[in-house]
Amino acid sequence: MVNDQEISVEERLAKAKKPGQDAMKMHPYYGGKIEVVPKACVRSFDDFAIWYSPGVAEPCKDIAKNPDMVYEHTWKWNTVAVVSDGTRVLGLGDIGPEAAMPVMEGKGMLFKYLGGVDCVPICLDTKDPEKIIETVRLIAPSFGGINLEDISNPKCFDILDELRRDCKIPVWHDDQQGTATVEVAGAINAMKLVGKKLEEANITIIGAGAATIAISRLLLATGFKPSNMCMCDTKGILNADRYEEGVLDETHFKQKWDICKKTNGAGKKGGMKEAIEGADIVIAASKPGPGTIPPEYVDLMADDPIIFATANPIPEIWPWEAKEHGCKVFATGRSDFPNQVNNSMGFPAIFRGVLDVRAKTITDEMCIAAARSLAETAEKNGISPEYIVPTMSETQAFIDEAVAVGSKAQEQGVARLKLSKQEMHDKAEFMINRSRNLTAQMMKEDFIKEYKE
Repeated sequence: MVNDQEISVEERLAKAKKPGQDAMKMHPYYGGKIEVVPKACVRSFDDFAIWYSPGVAEPCKDIAKNPDMVYEHTWKWNTVAVVSDGTRVLGLGDIGPEAAMPVMEGKGMLFKYLGGVDCVPICLDTKDPEKIIETVRLIAPSFGGINLEDISNPKCFDILDELRRDCKIPVWHDDQQGTATVEVAGAINAMKLVGKKLEEANITIIGAGAATIAISRLLLATGFKPSNMCMCDTKGILNADRYEEGVLDETHFKQKWDICKKTNGAGKKGGMKEAIEGADIVIAASKPGPGTIPPEYVDLMADDPIIFATANPIPEIWPWEAKEHGCKVFATGRSDFPNQVNNSMGFPAIFRGVLDVRAKTITDEMCIAAARSLAETAEKNGISPEYIVPTMSETQAFIDEAVAVGSKAQEQGVARLKLSKQEMHDKAEFMINRSRNLTAQMMKEDFIKEYKE
């Protein structure tokens, strides 16, 4: 086995670039990553009289009499729409709806393979919040849930709030709630590894967008103290003196202004360097690196520092750079490095649990239940500096997470169905294993051809 210290920087960089290089070959090879296929039997052409006219009129009439029967007769019970306007795609920014499609398709693939959830990617040719809101309202009857994705802030907050008020199905913004869920899980276990208590830890957040604001909200609900939290944006550390009329106040980016008012008990001022100084844990979701966080800044942190550098496609600082400066636990949003704390461990299972109990919304408490489930699964398996959250290969982690979410939804009175934990477990296990086995069988039968160089 090659010792990690023996791998050169050039080899590490080459490995980090490989997924992008492969993506440029494999995306055109497959012509997209998802497709729609029948799931009902076709014993003969006579069956189309059942699936379409005239037989289909009977379930239509049944739904007209009792709208909830749409969950029984159609795919609504297991299908979500991923909706984006392409204004904040990964770390690429405003690249437009067409360029956002590969990400939304990838999201659909993860939904299906990891959570057994059917997904339709919908990229909208508008940046107007009101048009986005209206469009989602109009398509909502076709889906069991809506996943908002890669929409710029601060409009993403208003869009989410408005749709959650109006829609009869759960609507969430994965860049907020999904990312926050997994990073909270990682933070819980990282703090255990270094022997520090959440309520005593100093935490610095780099970036002040949708993800980091949601992360801060869930972290505070989990046990971190607002007085020990410091957030830094491109203009510097957030504090009560940062009132900027028309930009950062009660009516413009209200969520960010709330962070200004209630955090930074130490009264820190300055930029990223001052924000990081003395921190036990740094969580960054900001400008893609490398070099966004200079390696020497790690030297300014407390003993046994923890860094989550989650910008995509390149983290704010490379893991080997951070470790050379004493970082104890390092995490990114990438699947090709240890400790992937991005939303892929969140949204598939969360929506699995939500759909199985037909929840009307997704609350912060449901997200925290998911985070604690992930943290507990990893702890049972034995956490280490390179394993603080479960990986995508751990099917049981998704099942347990779905059960935790469904249980919390019932506890909070937002579930339409009442299921026991065993019933939720069995349903999630079946749906998730079905998706993975289906993909394996399609590859075996050559319906999905293996890509070869």
